[in-house]
Amino acid sequence: MIRLALLRHGHTAWNRAGRLQGRSDIPLDDQARSDLRGYALPPDWQLAELWSSPLVRAAETAELIAGRPPRTAPQLTEMNWGEWEGLHGLDLKADPVSGYRDIENWGWSYRPPGGETPAEVWSRIEPWLTDLTQDAVAVCHIGIMRMILARAYGWSFDSPAPFRIKRNRLFVVEVDGTRITPWPEPVRLLRRDDP
Repeated sequence: MIRLALLRHGHTAWNRAGRLQGRSDIPLDDQARSDLRGYALPPDWQLAELWSSPLVRAAETAELIAGRPPRTAPQLTEMNWGEWEGLHGLDLKADPVSGYRDIENWGWSYRPPGGETPAEVWSRIEPWLTDLTQDAVAVCHIGIMRMILARAYGWSFDSPAPFRIKRNRLFVVEVDGTRITPWPEPVRLLRRDDP
C-alpha cells in the first residue's frame, strides 16, 4: 500500500481574478511565494518522493514547501479547459449559451470546448498513480486532485462533492493496486515559525 499526499499549488494572479487556468503556465504571484515560504511538509512526509505538475506554479510550490526540486510528471498537468482558458468562470456561468456547468453537474463526460473530459484526465493520471512504488507527495492542481479524490470517494461529478479542497493541506489517499482509499481528514502543512 502506497500513501499519496496531494497538495494544491499556491495562488496565481489568475486564481485571484477567477480566471480558468488549465494548462496555461501562469506563475505564482509574489504573495503566494511569500506565504509558501512559511510552510513545510510535516515530518511524516519530508522523506516521501516529491512530484509535481510540470507547470511552474506547481513545481515552484513544491520546491518552496519541501526545500528541494520535485520530479515532474506530465500526467499531473491540469485539466485542459480548451477555449475557456483565461476566461472568467463567473462570466461563463452567467452566459446561458456558453455550456459552462458547475462541477456537481459534470458527470465523467463533460467537455469544455476544445478541452478534456474528467474521464480523459483520469485515463492519463491512473497509470502514473498505479506505478508509484513509495509514499509520495504530489503538488498539482485542483482538477487533478478532484479526479483522484472522486475515484477514492466513488463520486461521479453528479452531486455535491464529498470533499472540499483547501490550500496548505495534504489530501491523502492510500493506493493498493487499483483501489484508492481517502483519509477522512486532510493533513495541515507545518508553519515554519511553530515551536
